[in-house]
Amino acid sequence: MENSVERRLNCLYRHLQKSSEANQQVLVLNSLNAINELDYGGSAPVVIGGMVLDIHAKPSTTAHPKTTTPGKVHYVTGGVARNIAECMSKLGIKPFMISIVGDDMAGNLLMDYWKSAELDTAGIEQRQDITTPVVCNLFDANGELMAAVASVEAIELFLTQEQIQRFSSNICSAPVVMIDANLNPHSLEASCKIAKEADIPVWFEPVSVAKSKRVASIASYVTFTSPNEDELIAMAKALSPLDRFCPIQSLSNGGSKPSIEYIFQMLKPAIMVLLKNSVKIVVVTLGADGVFVCSKDRPDFIKNLLRNIKPSSFGKQLFEIVTLGCPSHKLYGAKNFESRTSRLYAVHFPSLPASAVRLTGAGDCLVGGTLASICAGLDVMQSIAVGIAAAKAAVEVENNVPSAYSLAKLTEDAQLIYSLAKVVCDQPMF
Repeated sequence: MENSVERRLNCLYRHLQKSSEANQQVLVLNSLNAINELDYGGSAPVVIGGMVLDIHAKPSTTAHPKTTTPGKVHYVTGGVARNIAECMSKLGIKPFMISIVGDDMAGNLLMDYWKSAELDTAGIEQRQDITTPVVCNLFDANGELMAAVASVEAIELFLTQEQIQRFSSNICSAPVVMIDANLNPHSLEASCKIAKEADIPVWFEPVSVAKSKRVASIASYVTFTSPNEDELIAMAKALSPLDRFCPIQSLSNGGSKPSIEYIFQMLKPAIMVLLKNSVKIVVVTLGADGVFVCSKDRPDFIKNLLRNIKPSSFGKQLFEIVTLGCPSHKLYGAKNFESRTSRLYAVHFPSLPASAVRLTGAGDCLVGGTLASICAGLDVMQSIAVGIAAAKAAVEVENNVPSAYSLAKLTEDAQLIYSLAKVVCDQPMF
């Protein structure tokens, strides 16, 4: 039976067969060198999706229709996949980004920023015949999003499966692949199939309620997904013919704030649909109420899929400090998991109070912080705690991603979050 490295080599070889005979010997030699690098931890996570220029407009007084309002306007580098990749890089894990931008002012700003951060641009195509994706966000005085206009069709139209297949070798040697739902269904499926050939875990970020439904064609390939409550229900409806999922607005319990246990029970049917459709881990983001991490059986098996990583010095320190303060046995334990019966296992992680400035990058930094931590060697539960701490830092700054993370503050917050986490479900799957 072939091992993981052999599967990845075979995947690389199949894609290399498409090259000309003249180039093939050199390419195969390079692929073998890549596998040797992989054994020593030389691979980079792959992030596929949107790079967007965000325009943030925040009034200093109450905004009125049909007239201008004094305030501040900022240009901010954005895009779900781009934000996730940048967050990972700030935590010591430099990913390989696959995306597309135009040869225009917005595209140049995004590319210049990427180069200044010393991140690889080989997977980012810049073309004169397209317009760089731009989103204009209007916030209220408290930093909450009031309205937005998105011009992001270039990602869906031009980030094609053919372009993604050009980087098959990067995907096949990656420890993990993150895809966002800005990709069109064909590109999503192509990304997933390449990763599947080499047994690479895939994280699917739903982006929005409308685009989250694209999970329907790729659910069987998805290892992780990170919907909010509305996206979760939309995904479940896309995967199930039964419209039996409770709208989020009905989660009020006699006018009082619903308990975490009540929210979980209301969302449980939708969570079960995703797990029964082969998604391995569902990370439900709840805003100020924290995060649910749900899986069929205990999710620490993911750690066994990520053997080929060499963390940076930041990643090594992160691993050492978090491991000391966040013991795995607190949330996993040993009971019930020796049974052959599949079980629904769910843990709630709280959020921490924050001095919110902007909320737009929080979800992306949660994903980026979690993926960076997994790539540093932490297990899923420890990584989620770090991800929530990374999201907290993001809402306290103007940009989507903090310019830098303090290791001491990040790990302090992660340890507190982890200590407050609790199991909310541990029962047989029905």
